Amino acid sequence: MSTRIVVKIGSSSLTSAEGGLNREAVAFFASEIAELRRSGCEVLLVTSGAVAAGFRSIGYPTRPRLLHEKQAAAAVGQALLMQAYQEAFSAHGLTAAQILLTRTDFRSRRAMNNAVMTVEELLRQGVIPVFNENDTVSVDELKFGDNDMLSALVANLLKASSLLMLTDIDGLYSSDPRSNPDAVRYQLVEEFTPDLYAIAGGAGSSVGTGGMRSKIDAAKVATRGGVPSFVGRVTEPGDLRLAVQEEGKGTYFATTLSSLPVKKQWLGFMSTPLGSVIVDAGAEDALVHGGHSLLPVGVREVQGSFHAGDVVEVLGLDSKLLGRGIVNYDDAQLRIIRGLPSGEVMRRLGEEVHRLEVIHRDEWITLK
Repeated sequence: MSTRIVVKIGSSSLTSAEGGLNREAVAFFASEIAELRRSGCEVLLVTSGAVAAGFRSIGYPTRPRLLHEKQAAAAVGQALLMQAYQEAFSAHGLTAAQILLTRTDFRSRRAMNNAVMTVEELLRQGVIPVFNENDTVSVDELKFGDNDMLSALVANLLKASSLLMLTDIDGLYSSDPRSNPDAVRYQLVEEFTPDLYAIAGGAGSSVGTGGMRSKIDAAKVATRGGVPSFVGRVTEPGDLRLAVQEEGKGTYFATTLSSLPVKKQWLGFMSTPLGSVIVDAGAEDALVHGGHSLLPVGVREVQGSFHAGDVVEVLGLDSKLLGRGIVNYDDAQLRIIRGLPSGEVMRRLGEEVHRLEVIHRDEWITLK
């Protein structure tokens, strides 16, 4: 099987100085991707830039800020963006295919499986799949972390060999290199620590480096699914090939994990938890380190309203997230039997017990 690469290009890399779409940049990235294709790689492209491509055509003098204005610009710009990619790839004898997705698509396992089958067929036919969030119907935010998280989910679903997130900064630095000339670039990250997030910056932080936090979040999801990731800059011919060869201008996020089954990916990163369960230290150890199921005796608290078959989050006594699982009890039942040994659970619920485990280990994913 050929090497499968997901390339994510952020809006900062596709935008002109005036704020519109930079067609020369589109042509450059198309040529870099074409070179990867010639070397035998399968390439999936996740792109931003619909708003940048469309806001002038719709009549806005500057990039819009209101959500409905952005969505209107994206409705026009998505067609123009794909036209730009089609023309750029056509120069190299390649065809591009548009795939628009929303968060809702990822929450539906059926829709997700259909999307995977479609993309696999496109790749078999030698087509470049081009993913973007369906900005026109998005209701939460127009960006999916500037499509960073979208690229991680695509990389996991399609079992990519690596994820390359391209931006205007050449990797993660110890502080903002634009204001601190002594800032040091991290070449390799092997663990997602609180210090790493502090460096990347968050709400109220003065050391954020151009959306780096969302890229670290995406890298965490990708590496948890067994996909090593890269965040950096591609500005000269051959840079993308160097990034694939781990010689790129940026930061690499390593992983020792293998790819997750689709069900586990959905459970961990795409499902919508409807409640939470707080467990004691023994249950935490059994779930996270022992590979065991969660039994009622280990449950301390139940939060939210849910039914058997729903997804819930599992928290430790310190309220930190341990993982997600499909629960086998309604919240009312679980409140009755929490903390009880198995024999007492059977006595209390009788025929209502279909599976003794609160969460079976086959329907659990650790996210700690």
